[in-house]
Amino acid sequence: MASAEAQTGTEYIRHHLTNLTYGQHPDGTWGIAQTAEEAGAMGFWSVHVDSMAWSIGLGLVFLGLFRRAARHATAGVPGGLQNFVEIIVEFIDETVESIFSHKNDLIAPLALTIFVWVFLMNLMDLVPVDWVPELAKLFGVHYMKIVPSTDPNITMAMALSVFVLILYYSVKCKGLGGFLAELSFHPFPWKPLAPVNFMLEFVTLVAKPLSLGLRLFGNLYAGEMIFVLIALMFSAGFVFALAGGVFQFVWAAFHLIVITLQAFVFAVLTVVYLAQAHETEEH
Repeated sequence: MASAEAQTGTEYIRHHLTNLTYGQHPDGTWGIAQTAEEAGAMGFWSVHVDSMAWSIGLGLVFLGLFRRAARHATAGVPGGLQNFVEIIVEFIDETVESIFSHKNDLIAPLALTIFVWVFLMNLMDLVPVDWVPELAKLFGVHYMKIVPSTDPNITMAMALSVFVLILYYSVKCKGLGGFLAELSFHPFPWKPLAPVNFMLEFVTLVAKPLSLGLRLFGNLYAGEMIFVLIALMFSAGFVFALAGGVFQFVWAAFHLIVITLQAFVFAVLTVVYLAQAHETEEH
């Protein structure tokens, strides 16, 4: 690993965990950060250009593949892409039907989009950690993280989008009064305990987007860190490089399960939370 040899271990790790950031420089000008310190000093309004570009790009890949499968779908023996897409769609439909017992045509497509999109973002973690950053350096780009789900800005943005839907359907299905009553009179129906109920239920409500976003971020960030540490072994001599090759293969095989499971968990929890938002006392 050439980049690992040219840097200390700490510098190498820090480089691979730094996003390509656009924001305000300390001197007041706006532009791309040239150092990790500068990226960290850009503050809240900075934009992680790499996370945005890769997440949008992978979303377009998802749309392109599924649109192609739909356009070339046949009633006879399906091709490989059509068969693959149909398996995923049927799997998500069956999962949604087993969890969501209400009438809402948005839920299954939403779950499908979340599952495939998050899976594609997670899948980028299996690309060797030096390939894309080293290629980006040839074009003068100093930092490049290609796994959007290792960026809390991406995972929390998705989680907050789901949270908005939770609030919308909670009010739509129960009414504003019913939603507030649910927060104020559960689990203890005695009116003097309404403030206690509200505090408990409010924490539970806020925990939903936090659990969605931080769970995905934490698992993928930890996986990325392990890949970076394994990559360091390739610059530590022949024996360590050989061990690193074995570790990388084993961890990649295990991580394939992790990235699929995390995409599925995010989609399933979204359906569960939206099912709870649709539930009324009458139901």
